[in-house]
Order: sequence, then structure tokens, then C-alpha cells
Amino acid sequence: MAKILCVLYDDPVGGLPLEYPRDTIPVIGSYPGGQTTPTPSGIDFTPGHMLGSVSGELGLRHFLEGAGHTLVVTSDKDGPDSRFERELIDADVVISQPFWPAYLTAERIEKAPNLKLAVTAGIGSDHVDLQAAAAHGVTVAEVTYSNSISVSEHVVMMILALVRNYIPSYGWVVRGGWNIADCVDRSYDLEGMAVGTVAAGRIGTAVLRRLKPFGVELHYTDRHRLPEDVESELGLTFHDSTEAMVPVCDVVTINAPLYPGTEGLFDDKLIGTMKRGAYLVNTARGKICNTEAVVRALESGRLAGYAGDVWFPQPAPEDHPWRTMPHHGMTPHISGTSLSAQARYAAGTREILECFFEGRPIRDEYLIVDGGRLAGTGAHSYGEGNATAGSEEASRFKRG
Repeated sequence: MAKILCVLYDDPVGGLPLEYPRDTIPVIGSYPGGQTTPTPSGIDFTPGHMLGSVSGELGLRHFLEGAGHTLVVTSDKDGPDSRFERELIDADVVISQPFWPAYLTAERIEKAPNLKLAVTAGIGSDHVDLQAAAAHGVTVAEVTYSNSISVSEHVVMMILALVRNYIPSYGWVVRGGWNIADCVDRSYDLEGMAVGTVAAGRIGTAVLRRLKPFGVELHYTDRHRLPEDVESELGLTFHDSTEAMVPVCDVVTINAPLYPGTEGLFDDKLIGTMKRGAYLVNTARGKICNTEAVVRALESGRLAGYAGDVWFPQPAPEDHPWRTMPHHGMTPHISGTSLSAQARYAAGTREILECFFEGRPIRDEYLIVDGGRLAGTGAHSYGEGNATAGSEEASRFKRG
């Protein structure tokens, strides 16, 4: 029997909701392109309920304990004295989320001789040292596409919030004001602007589709060029590099995976080539942007605004400069963990576990590392190497 170590974020401050705003969520059977949503043998949760926090347990306890396995769930993940570090020593499976990642560094993998499977409940497995996982024969899997549309909706919301100066305007209302001039002195129309995405995979393409009706010029760059009919349908302009695309854009949205090739991509040099007053939106990974370079660009006016849903490390320390920089629209990493998304990635996590325990192949689209190398989606989206360096800084976060 196996020990499954599951790291999830803390429950709401007042505990799990006694009642939810909605009774149901829409039933979605497949994603754009035809990939089916997760297909476990069953679920032990109510879709639309809180599953991603500690008490929600991804709806796995009844399933796992019924099969004789041991499930340990914790939010205490950072530092050598954390419960995660202590329990990892004899764990067979680790489950984590990008929003509250349990960083599986090479050192931690070395300390876990029983570890065979690392599952990301969601998408994006950069919190795992993929090189070390491959070297130690650890399979890495994630629930691909489970929250891609969730994130794309968040991107569009953030673009509009920045360009229309929504957040400061809301603040005037909360403070009892009616300061119209103060609200509109940084407010523009999105219509007619040039918007570009760095990467046009599932999320990037979904963003482009949602932005087309706004009457914007659409640009993209990606290692894999989109089919000609998609470019024609959406009126896309392709650029062969990020460096070639960003100077022509009024808004840039980052939708690329994090690996050594994208780490620190948006530094002083690249941001310095952007239009003065451009907007940058990053719901991909915080480490794709140089922290201080973003701050400097906002302070100098090179960037008119930065909205991000991702930080490095996660959770971000209280003194992280992105909390206090001007003209930002930061959120904690929530874009992919709506109650709707939780139902899909919880079901996908169970599907992966069922395959693993029954000796059946895990879906190719869920695989990141398998058989000692990048595999499936991992081979398509990631590059060789490790992007977990510096993750120990997460231990400086203090719970409010």
C-alpha cells in the first residue's frame, strides 16, 4: 500500500463555506480541440465545492483509504522543519498545486527513495526539478487543460482592469469618493491596441480567441507556429521571437511555461524595448519576469501597468516588492483554482492515481516526465533543466 502526501493551500479564514453562492456549475465534457475532461471511475465530492484547500483534500480520502492507502494532507510545505519535509521521507506519491507549490528540489527528491509519482493538481510542473525527477525515475504528471480556460478568462480580466484603470476607480468608491477625473486620468480604450501573447498554447490561444471581438490587433510568438487556418481566422501576426514581438505591442501577455529557457526572460533589456506606456500581464510564472526590472519599469513609466497572478517564490514573502510597486494589479495565484476549475483538476488527479495504482498508462497529455525523460506534454512544452533555484525563500512568508 502507498503513502500519498498531498500539499494544499489553507482553508478560508472562516472555515469551509456552509453555503455556496451557486448550487451547480456547468457540466463540461471536452475542451476546445476535442480532449475530454477527466474520466475517473468516480468522484467523492460535489462539483463547485472547495476542494483545493486542506479540508477539501481534492476529494481523495474516501477513494484512497478505501483502497488501503495512507493520505497525508498539509499546507506546511516550506523549510527543513515543515511537515512536508518530514513526511516526504517515506512518501510514494506527492500531490501539489501550482498555487501553493511544494517545491520538489533535487535535494528533496534525493531524500525520498520511495517516491515514484509527483502529480500537479492543475497545470505547470516547474515546482518540480524535472531533471532530478527524470534521473531518479520519478514520473511527473499534471492535469493538462483542466484550468486553461479559467486562466485565459483571468488574463482578459486583468488586461481590461489595467487599461481601463479599474482597480483605482473601485478604490475611490470604497473610500466614499466620486473622483471621476482621478479615475480616468490613466484610463484608455483597449480597442485598436496591439496585443501579443508570449506562447500560444492552450491558454495563449484561448486568450487570443477571447480578445478578437475587442477589435484589437493580435500578435503571437511560440516555438510551435499555429496552423495557417487559425492564423487566418483570428487575424494573427506571427513573430519568430519574443524580442521581435514586444516592441510592436501595447499589451503583452505571458502564457509560457517556466523552464531555464524562459527564466528571467523579461529583464531590463527586453522591457526596455517595449513601447512607453505598454502593459504587461503575467499569469504564467513569476520567475519569467525579473522582479526588480518590473518594479523599475513601473516607476520610470516604461510600463503603464503590470498585472500578475504568479510570483516567485510562492507564497511571496510579505516584503516582496510586487506587493507595493505602483500601478499593479497583482492577485495571489488564483486564476486557475476557481471552484469550477477545482472540480476538473480534482477529478483529473484521481484519474492519474487510478491509472498509477492499476498499472494502466497515464494519458500522454498528462505526462511531463516518464521513463527518465521529458514525455508527452512535457516534451512539447518544456526544455531540459531545473527552475526551482531560490524556492527556499518561500519560507519567509508569514500567514496573515
